[in-house]
Amino acid sequence: MKPTKTNAYSMVRRRENFHLNLMVLPGAVLFLIFNYLPMLGIVIAFKDYNPNLGILGSKWNGFENFEFFFTSQEAVRVIGNTVMYSLIFLLVDLVAGVGLALMFYNLRSKKALKFYNTVVILPRFLSAVIIAFIVYIILNPSYGVANHILALFGIPKVQWYMKASYWPAILTITHVWQTVGMNSIIYYASLMGLDEELIEAAALDGANKWQQTIYVVIPHLIPVMVITTILAIGHLFSGDFGLFYQVPKDVGILYSTTDIINTYTFRALRNGALEKSTAVGLFQSLTGLVLVLGTNWIVRRISPENSLF
Repeated sequence: MKPTKTNAYSMVRRRENFHLNLMVLPGAVLFLIFNYLPMLGIVIAFKDYNPNLGILGSKWNGFENFEFFFTSQEAVRVIGNTVMYSLIFLLVDLVAGVGLALMFYNLRSKKALKFYNTVVILPRFLSAVIIAFIVYIILNPSYGVANHILALFGIPKVQWYMKASYWPAILTITHVWQTVGMNSIIYYASLMGLDEELIEAAALDGANKWQQTIYVVIPHLIPVMVITTILAIGHLFSGDFGLFYQVPKDVGILYSTTDIINTYTFRALRNGALEKSTAVGLFQSLTGLVLVLGTNWIVRRISPENSLF
């Protein structure tokens, strides 16, 4: 039987894609090994894990590891802190990122634009250890920059690492400083695709700069804003471990406002409770998946063109 045109075309396409598939294969294998195979370890969350017996040899204990976390005194505090910071960061990242992107968009000097882009993006490439060191230089009780400034105005020095009430603001400012640059680049890249004729038409109709931003520029950013918000909601029950562990120096007196699920899980893992930390991690992952799917479903019902999938 002679091959049809469709079959011949498919054979040609497979031959053309053969080398491309070979190039993808190493990355796919590494992705499978380091991202999917470790998922098999979630069975530890349902076992009384004993390193001497191994994962398969350890006894099953049902949902006892989950009960340990949700019935503990720290559960309410840890979950509350995690959700509170995630919501604050979501709102601040959106406002600060869009605001900075609008500033870049209206900046006409290319040299200044490159300089400012570099300055605001640089903190994103600093490790949590370096970020924590910079914060400590500013907040050091004895010779910190902040206390020196307070002394100039006759204000007594503040023991920053002894007052938990200061840390929501400190962590929020640190987070914004570290992430706002990269967030703004996402929105700025979207603005590069904005048709300038729309701005010109609005100006001809008598719209001032503020009205052009509200009625032309912001609507253009809405699809990107929705996508970033959906992804951020997926992290509602997780947080930046480096920020919440390294910056406050893991000081116990600050746990009331700095302890989140990630740091709680790390301490459980450090104390040898691998099965309990795995259970908490599984809870975070499943909750994030449900939140992303649920949020995307709501967006799809309201505005299908702006949904993630």
